[in-house]
Amino acid sequence: METPVFHLVFNFLRRVFARMRSAGAGLFALLPHYGVDRLSRLPDALLGNIVSRLPVKDAARTSALSRRWRGVWRSTPLVLHEADLDHITSAVSRVLAEHPGPFRRVHFSSSKMEDFHGLLTSWLQILADKGIQELLLVNGQSPHDHVLPSTFLGMATLTRLYLGLWKFPDTAAAPPTSFFPNLRDLCLCGVLMENSDLDFILDRSPVLETLCVEGNQFKLRLRLVSQSLRCVQIVGSFEEIFVVDAPQLERLIHSEGNKGCTPDVSCTEVKIGHCPKLHLLGYLKLYQRKHTLDIGNTIIKAGTKVSPRTMVPSVRILAMEVRFDVRNDAKMIPSVLRCFPSVETLHIKSRNTDQLTGKLNLKFWHDSGTIECIHSRIRRLVFRDFRGGRTELAFLKFFFESALVLEEVVILLDTGFTSVEEVHSKVDSLGSVKRASEGFRASKEDLIFLSGTLLRTTEVTVGANVFHHAK
Repeated sequence: METPVFHLVFNFLRRVFARMRSAGAGLFALLPHYGVDRLSRLPDALLGNIVSRLPVKDAARTSALSRRWRGVWRSTPLVLHEADLDHITSAVSRVLAEHPGPFRRVHFSSSKMEDFHGLLTSWLQILADKGIQELLLVNGQSPHDHVLPSTFLGMATLTRLYLGLWKFPDTAAAPPTSFFPNLRDLCLCGVLMENSDLDFILDRSPVLETLCVEGNQFKLRLRLVSQSLRCVQIVGSFEEIFVVDAPQLERLIHSEGNKGCTPDVSCTEVKIGHCPKLHLLGYLKLYQRKHTLDIGNTIIKAGTKVSPRTMVPSVRILAMEVRFDVRNDAKMIPSVLRCFPSVETLHIKSRNTDQLTGKLNLKFWHDSGTIECIHSRIRRLVFRDFRGGRTELAFLKFFFESALVLEEVVILLDTGFTSVEEVHSKVDSLGSVKRASEGFRASKEDLIFLSGTLLRTTEVTVGANVFHHAK
């Protein structure tokens, strides 16, 4: 617990060491000369907490403050950041050898270390033997496909693991004792790995709650089988994300990254199995020809008849990406929304495309019938990259006319708009739409929400409603 006393002493010690480094003075010369050493009277737990927050070289120097402080550094779980050390490689080796452990947090990025790859195996073994809670390990040197030493597979005390720019070791050869009984957070960035490697980690991590996979350099089929996962965030293109059995999963967030998904590039297929607590899902890519959504072993496409087997009633926040100018893609919207009858917040990103294949007018949306979540559930709509196309406008008109409980709308404009007049020319028709929701009242001017620099206002209040002009 960080009490006022903690902050007082911690900040005092930081000032002491800063003055010592700048003036080259000794510690005793910089300390105030009180008759009583009040700092040394603090409880051991508080002293240890303070020392653990200092840069490692300053933490070690506290041993010179007084006899009372002499053993504090060695008995405190160590926080080791390579950026806090001079002569990094030799300093890391010395600190790891001299401190008995455990290590609360260790951050290594090899960009400034000599012989980093040669020493890493022994360093990881020391951390495994002495106990490590949080490890961040980034391969900042070429080649970025250097195989990560398998030593880390024996770190049973890990609670958080962050790996970047490595090739994952062969888990088929891992000893049966490889186990992560305490691992709660796992982040893999630019890590080369096989499907079996990720399956291995999930299977050996019984309390894992958060999984982040970003920028992997080849296609993966991600199968989520976990009794503990609560949040999964995926950035990059995968062959498949299949939620097989994840009874505690609450959030599944996916972005294709900078390259995105195009008609010429295979898109990630999202398959929803057993996840009864899932309440946030997105971005779903609605590409008719790619079959990007599968619920209950049923591929969701335009015209799919929804049944209880294809519904995910737990989802409250849904995000999807649509090419409104591609007729068959836009026609998927009613079928997809019917699969999520309890959605209360809907995010729609309008993706630009050169493949114009026809528009959908207001009649299409009305003929598609009642969509339960629009009719009686959705209270907030966020529409991103609005360009004012006919299909976009027709969809928004239908939405406003159908949404009985709608309270808030945020429309973020595409960067192609150059003037307020151009925006008005696109949204004039929205101002006269008869709205189904009694709580949603606004003139056409209040329906202009800018993402560019045309207006600087951050929000406009109309009655009880707040409409955002946001980036």
